[in-house]
Amino acid sequence: MKGFKPSAPFLLLLPAMIVLAAVVVVPLLLSLYSSFTPFRLTRPETFFVFVGFRNYLSILSNTDFWWAFGRTVLLLTIALNLEMLLGLGLAMLVEKATRGQRILRTLMMFPMMFSPILVGFQFKFMFNDNIGLVNNALQSLGITHDAIPWLIEGHLAFIAISVAEIWSSTAIFAILILAGLLAMPKEPIEAARVDGCTPWQTFRYVTWPFVMPFAYIAMTIRSLDVARAYDIVKIMTDGGPAGRTELLWTLVARTAYSDGRMGMANAMAYFSILLSIAFTVYFFNKLAAARTQIGAEW
Repeated sequence: MKGFKPSAPFLLLLPAMIVLAAVVVVPLLLSLYSSFTPFRLTRPETFFVFVGFRNYLSILSNTDFWWAFGRTVLLLTIALNLEMLLGLGLAMLVEKATRGQRILRTLMMFPMMFSPILVGFQFKFMFNDNIGLVNNALQSLGITHDAIPWLIEGHLAFIAISVAEIWSSTAIFAILILAGLLAMPKEPIEAARVDGCTPWQTFRYVTWPFVMPFAYIAMTIRSLDVARAYDIVKIMTDGGPAGRTELLWTLVARTAYSDGRMGMANAMAYFSILLSIAFTVYFFNKLAAARTQIGAEW
């Protein structure tokens, strides 16, 4: 190190690098190491027992993990598709507005202002079988006579969670797709109308290819959010009833803190990251293909 003279930019960045290493890099390395150990919170000495890939091999035969994995993929598929359709509809309606478009854009962002925990409490109250707004509305309209156990029956609880996720994040799709619609040149649409295209043909072959990259950006962002969904599920059902709404990260938290098996939980967490990586790569490839199709140079 004799004669080493660090540059000024390095010295200015050094405190930030130390903080990042302390709060990000070191915990990640420790959690990765513990995934190769039988570490239990009640037995600290197990942190130093190396067992190799035993935890990861146990995951492959863990039925609860694969059920949670499947539910997470199902929630991700349902939420992304419905959010995209609803967001596209909202964006096109706002784009057509001639007055108050700024106010509409602000109102469209309203659900994003709520934290996931607050959304969970809000929809837990709305789907309550005794005093919930949903049951009261259905009974008042004469659609049902008895209260529906939304958060008690497994399939209904999953639907309630899906509704909460979709309500809270459709705005992301709407805002990004609206940005694409506002940035789209008007000449191709006018040319399509002159050529006699129907509104559906104009949307299908002119508008949609242009806004597809914006939709895939939203899908990439939301796939990462849904793949690590925890707060809303924790508040609304806590993975119940009988584990019927258990997702990957609620299972990881339960394994780590309720069961105290931190080593196994970290192995599940790193295995679950593969889901996020897979969907991110898929949507990035779709985004690249969509950009190539319209010849975008962003």
